[in-house]
Amino acid sequence: MALDVKEQLEILEEGLVEFISKEELARKLEKSLKLNKPLRIKYGADPSSPDLHLGHTVPLRKLQQFQQCGHRVVFIIGDFTARIGDPTQRSETRKMLSAEEVAQNARSYQEQVFKILDPARTETRYNSEWLGRMNAEDFLRLTAQTTVARLLERDDFSKRYKSGRPIALVEFLYPLLQGHDSVVVKADVELGGSDQMFNLLVGRELLREAGEEPQVVMTLPIIEGTDGTQKMSKSLGNAIGIQDSPKEMFGKMMSIPDALMENYYRYVAALETAAVKKILEDLKSGALHPREAKAALAARVVELFHGADQARCAREEFDEIFKNNGLPDEIQEFSFSRPRADLVSVLFESGLAASKGEARRMIQQGGVRVEKEKISDVYHTLELTKPILVQCGKRKFLRIQHRA
Repeated sequence: MALDVKEQLEILEEGLVEFISKEELARKLEKSLKLNKPLRIKYGADPSSPDLHLGHTVPLRKLQQFQQCGHRVVFIIGDFTARIGDPTQRSETRKMLSAEEVAQNARSYQEQVFKILDPARTETRYNSEWLGRMNAEDFLRLTAQTTVARLLERDDFSKRYKSGRPIALVEFLYPLLQGHDSVVVKADVELGGSDQMFNLLVGRELLREAGEEPQVVMTLPIIEGTDGTQKMSKSLGNAIGIQDSPKEMFGKMMSIPDALMENYYRYVAALETAAVKKILEDLKSGALHPREAKAALAARVVELFHGADQARCAREEFDEIFKNNGLPDEIQEFSFSRPRADLVSVLFESGLAASKGEARRMIQQGGVRVEKEKISDVYHTLELTKPILVQCGKRKFLRIQHRA
């Protein structure tokens, strides 16, 4: 049985940062029910990297709710715009990608998106279908629909302009191209992160200019990464990838600051509102210990992407290692080419550290143990006449041995 307008609104407006507007969406929903025609919910993603992380899942969960209400998601893969680069919240021009990089990332995106979205209720489009075919006249007509002054209202453009930092002309065009996507796919609603509001509003304006009903726009929160301060990003090293292994995902979740748990429960865990409310109330009252709440959250996130069995195993192993001071069930081995070597070289050559500089920092900061003993001497040397257990941080273990 289809949900009525009020029921749909209660579901769809929850957790939004900005919503323009509830009244417009109500009218669209009424029309949708009357004509038995699903709304077209647009969401665009530029495949600038091959991996999705938990930050990406926030709008995907809202799209899933739209699908559960009977509507159709138009998932636009910005294979054309990815080659330009959206500078949202960036202080400098973003590197353009090659067509080959974009194609590879786009394939990976689709595989991951359908871990959440229903493929039967999703229309996947590539914006190169229309943007790649525009001629000079089409392009100039599009640019005539806005002004430089209007584009400079965008916060990150304005800051860069005032500080004298460069803004590439192609970046100015990005909001127009994203807005044109809305016109082509006839979007009824568009979702985005809270840093995307300017671009979403451009889509409203271009639809109105085209004689169409403006799209409703919804923005959702930006989720901080494991550092607790910056937006989750693979390039910042604070991301929890949805393709991380169960053990890695669980460990990263356990490393987030306690202050992030509320947002993660609300926007990442995909739990019923009543369940989230009860957890947060118990945390506040002290009935639920923060560590237990975080472990339950970590297990829930692993379950979403790897299943209940893997979530249980990940939690059991984490408890064994960190609660009972044990070791993982399986520890990989690395064969070293020399029978004697300094610890910095061992860390770097085995892959436990990305560089010798990082290896030295980890040792100096007390993050390296050899046979469970903390090593702080960057000149420490290992005799590899027998297998030696080396640990970096809380989650990386390796048995190092010499093999000629």
